[in-house]
Amino acid sequence: MAATPIAVDELRVGMYIQLDGGWLSHPFPLSNFRIAGPDQLQTLRGLGLARVRWVPEKSLPLALPAAAASDQALPPADAAEQREAACQVQQPADGLAQQQADWLAAQRESARLCERQYGEASTAWRGAVEALVARPQDAGSTSRQLAQAMLDKMLAAEDVGIRLVAGGGDRHAAHALNVTVIALLIGRTLGLDEDQLIDLGVGALLHDVGKQEIAERYRHLEDGFSAPEAAAYRDHVAQGVTQGRRMALAPGALAVLAQHHEHADGSGFPAQMAGDRMSMAARIVAIVDRYDKLCNPGPGSPAVTPHQAVAMLFAQGRQRYDTTVLNTFIRMMGVYPAGSLVQLTDDRYAMVVGVNSSRPLKPRVLVHQPGATELLDLERLPDLGIRRSLAPGKVPGAALQALDPRPRVAYYFEPIARERLVPVRAAP
Repeated sequence: MAATPIAVDELRVGMYIQLDGGWLSHPFPLSNFRIAGPDQLQTLRGLGLARVRWVPEKSLPLALPAAAASDQALPPADAAEQREAACQVQQPADGLAQQQADWLAAQRESARLCERQYGEASTAWRGAVEALVARPQDAGSTSRQLAQAMLDKMLAAEDVGIRLVAGGGDRHAAHALNVTVIALLIGRTLGLDEDQLIDLGVGALLHDVGKQEIAERYRHLEDGFSAPEAAAYRDHVAQGVTQGRRMALAPGALAVLAQHHEHADGSGFPAQMAGDRMSMAARIVAIVDRYDKLCNPGPGSPAVTPHQAVAMLFAQGRQRYDTTVLNTFIRMMGVYPAGSLVQLTDDRYAMVVGVNSSRPLKPRVLVHQPGATELLDLERLPDLGIRRSLAPGKVPGAALQALDPRPRVAYYFEPIARERLVPVRAAP
């Protein structure tokens, strides 16, 4: 489909456009999309662009410029799509079955969007790390752009959730993004201002950048390390601060690199500083970093489930970590964080795939049914809940195969629309 340059002033609601410059250069979820309303038009005009690319074949008919609308026929697929959209507007959904179908369609689209955004963020992170040696300030600039892009998309929504994503093969990128997503959500919940959130985001993205300067075998702390090996591992903090200065990071981001292994009780490293000397961003990253390493440990170390990780942090971390941050983290992640395998109160087995960070007690779950799986929102099912969390070895083979939990837990965030929740009856 050919894209035609068009002046930004000529854009209309319903036009399908393509933005150049990549995902980091604008606040929209994707670079290619159909303009949904006046707010998006206003945002587009505020980007300072003179022209964008417009795809007439994927635009709604009423959005075509007058000169084109009279002589340009849309292909049948687009006409059918327009008729379907008109029906959805003119004929309200009747009955719970239609509401459930609409909800499932929205969930599929949200999952697709999260996977794509995660992939773009992962690519941007790798680009920053690859630029570190030869172009350190470019690496710092890319990291700040990535943190800003994630934050813009996060702040645009009133409610934000955590969704389980497939992740990918790069465990270093996955760790950086897991820590960043959860840390930014905690910072948002705690009311940090935008400058503080940017420093938090950059620091979280780069908190382990010093590991690029140490041997691979020392990048994950192991119980059997000798004193020299443990010292080699701890050196990644000093190396990270050095790299952060080369990247010209702001002091707030540098503090995260320097302090993310410190503890509130003074038992951390390298400076054994107590919590009142740590920056708020470093206190946040310290907790999230530990959580992700429990769920996604280095080679040779056993993983725990997300539910177990939260329980361990609650039981063991009340002295080690900032109390306010730890309580916020636990409330936000919920008792059963995304990635947890659970048994429901009707005895079915499920995997938590999405948690609303402001209402975490009723997550979305993928439920094993004989021969299939079903996505349910427990917030819509007042008579159905979670009985217990299970380790993978406690889930029957057929259910485990159907739910297909990944060996590594990877997260991204998603906006959650505030809608009128209609209770539905759980399947027997």
